[in-house]
Amino acid sequence: MIRFRPLEESDLPQVDAWLRAEHVAEWWRDPVEIAVAKRQAALEGRRQVEHYVILENERPLGIIQTYLVADYPDWGRLIGAEPEAAGVDLFVGEPDAVGRGLGPEILREFARTVVFSRPETTAAVATVEEANIRSWRAFEKAGFRHVRDVEEDGLPHRLLRLDRRYAQ
Repeated sequence: MIRFRPLEESDLPQVDAWLRAEHVAEWWRDPVEIAVAKRQAALEGRRQVEHYVILENERPLGIIQTYLVADYPDWGRLIGAEPEAAGVDLFVGEPDAVGRGLGPEILREFARTVVFSRPETTAAVATVEEANIRSWRAFEKAGFRHVRDVEEDGLPHRLLRLDRRYAQ
């Protein structure tokens, strides 16, 4: 069973370790120290991002986050998403949980129970590096559709979107 619990300060050492794992570090572009500091800032209310620990049968596997596009208007303009959409990012940090097909289940459940729990949220959106085929395929299997290609941080990305009406 997949569920989510809010990230706590006591989780930050585990987040640090996951970010250093080869399969995560390959795609997570922020340096580890900055990525952990961003999560600390969110926990302190200095960033408008909600972070959750992904749990499978109560075992922590990774983290997933969401934020309103309205809180990041430059990004919203870059991807062409409305302010009422919510961004989603995640990584599965436990190596033995990668490649088991959990990504789509995680994304579907997160969209249903967290992202769309806010009635004003119109869609969940994500930008995934074009080369990260495993990730964007997980989003597609979860019901997200490829809207267009965008350039982010100098790299080609796929903009993926799940409209509220299509969320399971």
